[in-house]
Amino acid sequence: MLKNEKVFGETVSNQRLRILYLMKLLLERTDDEHSMTRDMIIKELVAYGFSINRKTFYTDIHALIEYGLDIAMEKKGLEVLYHVCSRDFELPELKLLVDSVQSSKFITEKKSAHLIEKLEKLTSIYEGSKLHRQVYVSDRAKTGNENIYYNVDDIHNAIGQNVSIRFHYFQWSVDKKKVLRHEEKIYRVSPWALTWDNENYYLVGYDEDINDIRHYRVDKMLNIELSEFKRIGQEQFEEYNLATYTNRLFGMFDGEEKLVKLRVHNDFAFIIIDRFGLDIDFDKIDSDWFEVEINVAISEQFLSWIISLGEKVIIIEPDEVVFKMKQIGERLRRMYGE
Repeated sequence: MLKNEKVFGETVSNQRLRILYLMKLLLERTDDEHSMTRDMIIKELVAYGFSINRKTFYTDIHALIEYGLDIAMEKKGLEVLYHVCSRDFELPELKLLVDSVQSSKFITEKKSAHLIEKLEKLTSIYEGSKLHRQVYVSDRAKTGNENIYYNVDDIHNAIGQNVSIRFHYFQWSVDKKKVLRHEEKIYRVSPWALTWDNENYYLVGYDEDINDIRHYRVDKMLNIELSEFKRIGQEQFEEYNLATYTNRLFGMFDGEEKLVKLRVHNDFAFIIIDRFGLDIDFDKIDSDWFEVEINVAISEQFLSWIISLGEKVIIIEPDEVVFKMKQIGERLRRMYGE
């Protein structure tokens, strides 16, 4: 049968388009709280330019049901009301996705709005308006690098093709301009994973200049190029448990990794568990305190975290880390007075 051959006065092409527009109409204009009658639906389809009668209406509805669209039919008086019940994403799930997009620092304001508009289209216009209102709930700091989405794509492509990448790395200057680090050094890295920590996206890869695993904030990478060289560092990367690796870092800041013993008040057990997981061993000292050993990268950020916990978390060992804490205390006293 030819594409535009007429069947009962209507082209096959129009028949196919009509059922697609019917599905679009039901998805956009109906949900558990909003329904449409047969006459309302027919009126809308006629406005689109389609000819439709009762027989073709019921045929199309049942075709959509057979296709898998969850259409509910409820008789109310002399009318039958139609609406879409379940969808691929329920409203609470979409709200969760919208909140994640809105609160993610590595997604720019412009891209956040664009993604949320797409999420709105996954539900009815009525439920979509509830998602739209959430856009204004929070005023979070956002990245200024619109290229992050292309960076992520380039990194995934490099991993898929098993090749290393080259890029520049920048930091923000006092006048809010991008300044390339290390005299415009070109970084040569074999990418192995992407991870999300503290609301930022990071590349975890093998740095070919220093021959070690390192991480880089994706929104601070510029001019990414895929190289012709195969990735290296697989053995080193496989030695890392990525979850453990990120737990040992604070704010993804590097430092010399050491085994640190903490004395912790029972009231703060939940903080240790939240940070390091349930598998960590607690050694009870008395009815109020316990000790715990953790492998962490010793950085200013880790020591600042300990300070923020106050008197109920104390570093016991090793001596050099205790000494670093004392140095910080002396520095604070000099800065702010006794």
